[in-house]
Amino acid sequence: MTTTAAAASVFAVLPATAEGTPAAPVALAVTPVVKTAPSLVEPAVAGAPAAATRAAAVDLAKSKVGSPYRYGATGPNAFDCSGLVSWAFKKAGKSLPRTSRAQSKVGTPVSRDELQPGDLVFFYKPVSHVGIYIGDNKIVHASTRKSPVKISDMSRMKFNSARRI
Repeated sequence: MTTTAAAASVFAVLPATAEGTPAAPVALAVTPVVKTAPSLVEPAVAGAPAAATRAAAVDLAKSKVGSPYRYGATGPNAFDCSGLVSWAFKKAGKSLPRTSRAQSKVGTPVSRDELQPGDLVFFYKPVSHVGIYIGDNKIVHASTRKSPVKISDMSRMKFNSARRI
């Protein structure tokens, strides 16, 4: 409705004066309604599905702390490093390659100072180990035959790269 049409409809319902003429115009505050097309990507929501997947993968991997390490194992009772990562992400709804080297090629590269929980962190050259970043410079990972799935400080391993899924 235009401003002129809105004013005309108001005058049509105003009482007439004694002489039969319409009452004096009343100043109306008319706020135009502007319709815009909905945004295709809401900034606050755009990363929600991926962020939710990463958060779920962190929780799933942390739930396996204490599970035994076994080379080539993909869970749910024993894991190697890439087996833990692929298991956690698959349960969270995202399939990843099986090996740490193949996992190091998926997703988006992330610098060490921009890590967020759920990012994959790779170690050594060539890549031969992976863990899931959980914050505070720590990862959850299946480290070696000598220890079970655990949370470790990243500074104890030679950082190679990181990827965000």
